[in-house]
Amino acid sequence: MSATALTAWPERLYDAYVFDMDGTIYLGDHLLPGAKRLIEELRRRGIPVRFLSNNPTKDPEQYVEKLERLGLPTPVEEIANTVVTTTRWLLENKPGAVVFPIAEEPLIRAFHEAGIEMSDDPEKIDVVVASYDRTFDYRKLQIAFDAIWFHKRATLIATNPDRFCPFPGGRGEPDCASIIAAIEACTNTTCEMVVGKPDPVMAEAALGNTDVDPTRCVMVGDRIMTDIKMAVNTGMFSAMPLTGESTLEEALALPEAERPTHVLDRVDRLIPKVLWDEIGWTEENDPIV
Repeated sequence: MSATALTAWPERLYDAYVFDMDGTIYLGDHLLPGAKRLIEELRRRGIPVRFLSNNPTKDPEQYVEKLERLGLPTPVEEIANTVVTTTRWLLENKPGAVVFPIAEEPLIRAFHEAGIEMSDDPEKIDVVVASYDRTFDYRKLQIAFDAIWFHKRATLIATNPDRFCPFPGGRGEPDCASIIAAIEACTNTTCEMVVGKPDPVMAEAALGNTDVDPTRCVMVGDRIMTDIKMAVNTGMFSAMPLTGESTLEEALALPEAERPTHVLDRVDRLIPKVLWDEIGWTEENDPIV
């Protein structure tokens, strides 16, 4: 497949759109070019829009507040992230388990509200949950080590597989993958389940309150190994804006079946070219640039 074919604009609108947020809709505290008018146009046409994030340091209500600040008011029912899916997975797959969350307050609060018992006593822990945790320290690693390796009773799951969280200016912070690696290295164990993208459970969380089949939807995100891979795993179409982590060269290097359906220089090119012309859009008249 040529670069030209890979980056071609969609020829039609999809039945629903699932958007990653960081690196796709915004970066830091600023909307990315075209994001606002794209979301507003899809909503104007009555097409379902959903938001999905691997970041467990915010709960859906916090994302509601952020999108509101950025000028994209969104009901909480249209947002799902790994706070939601990890809590749901534990309730469904580890009922009654005692959990040690290596996590920040939003995930801990969600566990508490769901009635999930938590402990930092290695003799009581059934599941260690690794997460994107900026308070991770040696004490937490020791508790995980004792629960998994010494007492040989706990298993390890994780909220997401991301190596880093992107920041404006090309910087970033180590994400959950680094914490998984530390625990796996010292315990000689393997993470049992990673609940975030690319696992299909995330697509189910995003589309669960719609009646749209995933094969008629498009997943829009900047990361090949999470957003695009989840689309491949669930039969969704995919679009990768070049505003975040992954590059066109990386997309072209993939086997054809694993490539994004579309690679876009800006996210509003998800609107077919004929509709751009009909609406009167240009890059210059984007109200948010």
